[in-house]
Amino acid sequence: MARSRTRANSRDADSSRPGAGPAPVPSLAAATVPRVWQGIGYRPLSDAAEARPLFDYAALPWPDREVAFAWGAADGTERLIGAVALERSGGAAMLDGPVVVGGDDPLEIAAQLVAAVLDHATAAGVRTVYARPQGLDRVWVRFGFIPVPESTLPAGLAGRPGAGLYAWRGGTALWTLREEPAGV
Repeated sequence: MARSRTRANSRDADSSRPGAGPAPVPSLAAATVPRVWQGIGYRPLSDAAEARPLFDYAALPWPDREVAFAWGAADGTERLIGAVALERSGGAAMLDGPVVVGGDDPLEIAAQLVAAVLDHATAAGVRTVYARPQGLDRVWVRFGFIPVPESTLPAGLAGRPGAGLYAWRGGTALWTLREEPAGV
């Protein structure tokens, strides 16, 4: 069973030592291993379009651009009850969702989907992840997303509807907008 990140600041004990540096980036193979948390299974979707019915049900727009990858959450019957998609533009990406339409704790299911997609994105070389608030401020803060102005979106991710924007860069709020994300 793969690990499940439930806190943004989960680090190895050794990484808190001065000069220890950041935790190593997991391999793509390790980051995409399906995981289970509280009886819900989380897995990368072989076809991102599997998530579209959930977005339609929740009346959230499906991405106009190509989806790089998507993760789904399934209950014990393997019925998809949650999903999140990620669009990529160089070293930056935009989260679409998460959308959760079932389960006993939808906020925790959303958080576990975000954890899985952040692991996947980091392993795939994404440096900055953007997300719309969607009333999930507790989830975004939990993982170290910070509010940022719309002008910080790279051109490849700009021009979409929505008010408000959060950004994540390595799970810490200790970064500046003056840094140009690599590959953008």
